[in-house]
Amino acid sequence: MRAVLFDLDGVIRHFHPEHVARIEREHALTPGAIEAFAFSPPVIDDVTTGRITRAEWVRAIGEHLAAPAAAEAWGRQPFTPDDAVLELVDELRAAGYTTAVLTNGTDGVPGEVASFGLPDRVDAVFSSHAIGFTKPDVRAFRHVLDALGLEGPEVFFTDDSAAKLAGAVELGMTVHHYTSVAALRTALGAAGVRPVTEASTGRGIR
Repeated sequence: MRAVLFDLDGVIRHFHPEHVARIEREHALTPGAIEAFAFSPPVIDDVTTGRITRAEWVRAIGEHLAAPAAAEAWGRQPFTPDDAVLELVDELRAAGYTTAVLTNGTDGVPGEVASFGLPDRVDAVFSSHAIGFTKPDVRAFRHVLDALGLEGPEVFFTDDSAAKLAGAVELGMTVHHYTSVAALRTALGAAGVRPVTEASTGRGIR
């Protein structure tokens, strides 16, 4: 095992449902209306494969709901980086593993991850909008392997959506359905991922 590949949303960063609920209340929208459209095909497929921009996506949401201000507010909602997962990322990299991110994302991803310094903490960030294919399409994972110069069995992949793991499995990656950082540490250990030298840190991947 030479590399650990992480999903972004739901693993390394988190959005908070209360922000969406507040926006919908303030704009008199049916609960769930924004994301019911935002994450439905074909619009979600268009934005995550780069056929439309993030700005065009948000505008389409506003037009569909007849609530452009609500869509703009939703598009600006804050997110929280997961410090425990980022600490694990740092440990893995310090131990000599290649670390990377693969997300079904928009053209906003580069700026978003730069805002909390993620590109400085991993070897690469891959977003589907630039690849042209989304997880679980095997072609998205093949793009990552080719870019990193790795083979599937050399990579451990974790995603908070079990449905997104299929392409990685097809290429021989070890996969883990992410539920918590503690469970991820256990799965990494079971896959033979060695911890940071415990003599220097006093801790490792458990």
